[in-house]
Amino acid sequence: MRVSKSWSGTSLCALLTMLAAPAMAQQDDNDGLLGDWGGLRPALAADGVTIGINDSENLLANASGGTKTGATMQGVTTMTMDVDTGKAFGIQGGTFHASALQIHGRALSQYYLDNLQAANGNEGDNSTRLWELWYDQATPDGKFDIKLGQQSIDNEFMVSDYSSLFVNTMAGWPIIPSVDLYGGGPAYPLSSLGISAHFKPNDHIAILAGVFDDNPGGGAFDDNQQALDPRGGRFNLNNGALWIAELQYSTKLFSLPGTYKFGGWYDSANFPDQLYSYNHRGNYSLYGVVDQTVWQSPTNSNQTLNVFGRIMGAPGDQNLVDFGFNGGFNLTAPLPGRDKDHAGMDFGLAHVSSRAADAIAVTSGRRPGTEALIDATYQAQATPWLVLQPDLQYIINPGGGIVDPNNTNKKLGNELVVGMRGIVTF
Repeated sequence: MRVSKSWSGTSLCALLTMLAAPAMAQQDDNDGLLGDWGGLRPALAADGVTIGINDSENLLANASGGTKTGATMQGVTTMTMDVDTGKAFGIQGGTFHASALQIHGRALSQYYLDNLQAANGNEGDNSTRLWELWYDQATPDGKFDIKLGQQSIDNEFMVSDYSSLFVNTMAGWPIIPSVDLYGGGPAYPLSSLGISAHFKPNDHIAILAGVFDDNPGGGAFDDNQQALDPRGGRFNLNNGALWIAELQYSTKLFSLPGTYKFGGWYDSANFPDQLYSYNHRGNYSLYGVVDQTVWQSPTNSNQTLNVFGRIMGAPGDQNLVDFGFNGGFNLTAPLPGRDKDHAGMDFGLAHVSSRAADAIAVTSGRRPGTEALIDATYQAQATPWLVLQPDLQYIINPGGGIVDPNNTNKKLGNELVVGMRGIVTF
C-alpha cells in the first residue's frame, strides 16, 4: 500500500493524583524551564526578537494487532525565531520568521502498525532540517497581509483549533493531503516555497489563499521526499503548483463562539493512476471545517465543551484515499483547579478509493475499504514549562483491511495504541 509520511511504570493512582493536583501559578510567557535565559530573552524582545525552543517526546506502544507489538519513542525539538521588523528596523507591520526541526527516534506506524492514520503527529525521518523561512507584511489597518518564503501550510490551512489537541497525526494535518500529495505536501516536517495572503474585511470573515511548490523534495510521487531534502533547504520549484484557498466565517451560536471554514486545493502536477499505467494531469480536494463551542460553565469561564469536525473528499482515480473525516469533542478545564488542562475524544475515518482497492486486491487477494480511528487523550499542564499527555488510540480495520504480512490468510488485526506525550518549553 502506498502511503506518504508516514506506559510507563507509574501507577494509575499516582497518575490521577498528579492530574488532579492544583495548577501551578502562571509565569510570564517568557519563562520556560530555563527562565528568561539570564536576561537574554527580555533584552532580545526589546529589539523585536522572540526565540522559542520546545521539545515533544512521544512514547507509544502497540499493545495488540498490527504487524507486531512493541513500543517506540520518537520526538522533535522545534526552534523558532520571530523578528518584529517595526521594533528592529522601523518597518511597521512586518514579521520575519525562521524555524528548524530536530527529529529523532523511531516511528510507531511505519514499523508496528502499517495503518493509514499515523499514530504520532511528530513522525518523520530522523533529521535536523530547516522548516520555515518567510517574511510577512501587513497593512497598517491589519486587514491584509502577504507572506513570501518557505512555508508549511498546515500552520494556516485546513486547521481545526479543537482537533489539534490529539496525538494522532490526522487530527492535525488531514489524511487526504497526507497520502495523496507528493510527500504529504508542504506540511510538517516539510515545507516549500510559496506566497500566501490573508484578507479580513471584518470581524466575521477571513479569506486565505496561496500558491506553493507542491513537491518539497522534487522526486517522483513514490519517492521519499524527506530523504531527497534531508536539510530542508532544497527550495524545489521543478514540479507542479499547489493552489489553495479557504473562506472562514466566525460567529456566535447562542452567544458561544464558532468558526466555519470551507476550502479547496488544486495541484497541477502529474499523478499516477491507482490501477492503470498512465498519469492524470492535476489533482484536487474540497474540505470543510467546523469548530464550535456548545457549552460554557456559568461559574468558570475557562470550562467549555467544544465540538469539531473536518471532512474532505478527492477523486478516486489518482488517489489512495478519496474520503477523510475526523471529528469529536474537546473539554477545557475538565477537573477542578485544572484550568489549563484539556480532555477530548477524536473519531477518524479514511476510505481507500475503489480504484486503489482494486489494485491492492490484484496483488494481495484482499480488497481494502475504510479504516476507523478512536483517539482519547488528556493534556495536563504539570508545570508552567511541562505538559504531560496520556493517550489511547484504537485503530479498526488498519489500512482499510489489508493483508497481515505475518499471515496472508487474514487481514491485519485491530490495533490498540497506548502511550504518553511530554512537551517541555525552554
